[in-house]
Amino acid sequence: MIRLISTALVFLLLVSCESVSYYGQAARGQISLLMNSRTIENMLKQPDLADTTRNKLQLIQQARKFAAADLRLPVGKNYLNYVELDRPHVVWNVFASPPLSTESRNWCYPVAGCVSYRGYFAEVNADRFADKLIDEGFDVYTGGVDAYSTLGWFNDPVTSAIVARSDHRLAGLIFHELAHQLVYIPGDTRFNESFASFIEREGLRRWLLASGETDLYQQFLQDSIRQQEFVALVTRHRARLAVLYQSALGEADKLMAKQQIQQDLRNGYQQRRDSWNRGYDGWFDGPLNNAQLATVASYNDLVPAFARLLENSEGNLALFYAVVTEMTRLRPQQRAEMLRSLMPESELTPAPQYVISD
Repeated sequence: MIRLISTALVFLLLVSCESVSYYGQAARGQISLLMNSRTIENMLKQPDLADTTRNKLQLIQQARKFAAADLRLPVGKNYLNYVELDRPHVVWNVFASPPLSTESRNWCYPVAGCVSYRGYFAEVNADRFADKLIDEGFDVYTGGVDAYSTLGWFNDPVTSAIVARSDHRLAGLIFHELAHQLVYIPGDTRFNESFASFIEREGLRRWLLASGETDLYQQFLQDSIRQQEFVALVTRHRARLAVLYQSALGEADKLMAKQQIQQDLRNGYQQRRDSWNRGYDGWFDGPLNNAQLATVASYNDLVPAFARLLENSEGNLALFYAVVTEMTRLRPQQRAEMLRSLMPESELTPAPQYVISD
């Protein structure tokens, strides 16, 4: 707790007056999580604990052990505590992009570096900031987040926002967030999230096979196929937008064509909706603007490169992690070129650019 308060004070001294309120809410939110946490071990000793909750907490314990022993992830003391939230998500992230660009606006922080979102512990504050960005002319998307990594600064807890997930999605989230503690490059959201997404999928594949959960493994395979089809659909239409924005058309014509591409994307989902079990209804209820589409790119663009790298490492995670760690020491352009060389030709997309803000 002393470390948390000290860190919060340092942040407040480092930032401008305009940002003090933002870091203040972040510090209060993090302190609240720690103050209201209970140990999972003690909860499991309670005879009146609901069976559903008990099963989920035991699953998290199993996922932690597997992450440490089989995935070689730095588990530490993360996910040993539980927090019951009074809200549906732990934070809300706000994303923004110019209206005629696929570039993402970035915000820079003392520890995490520059990232393509701004997080708030209260939805009303996220909405207020989103409205401000909309008034400035940006495409804006706000999404609820159920878990995040403090990158080893604190012991991350389990929150009530994640325990309702299916078993394999819950385990996958644990693997994803722990991957951030292993590898993280300040300022490179695309690299960080794609790496964590790949570890989530590879970790789940290994975990389900090792546990002999045949039904869950089949569900995981079906979900993976749907996710790949979803990413391909969004990426294809985002590429169309990129071509449009770089064309010689006037602004009014570009905006009109943009609306048509967005409608084409919605139509594409409607054609697949039933075969995807309507799993993306909530996402397609969003604006489908540049900011929303960029979130899919950040989490998935480089997954095929990491898959190829693990294949080249003959499935050896220690060797794979060593090469990835070496990548983090490269200059951004060198790292981008190395990753691009690993991408299948059909998966190549232009590297994103970012609009940096304080």
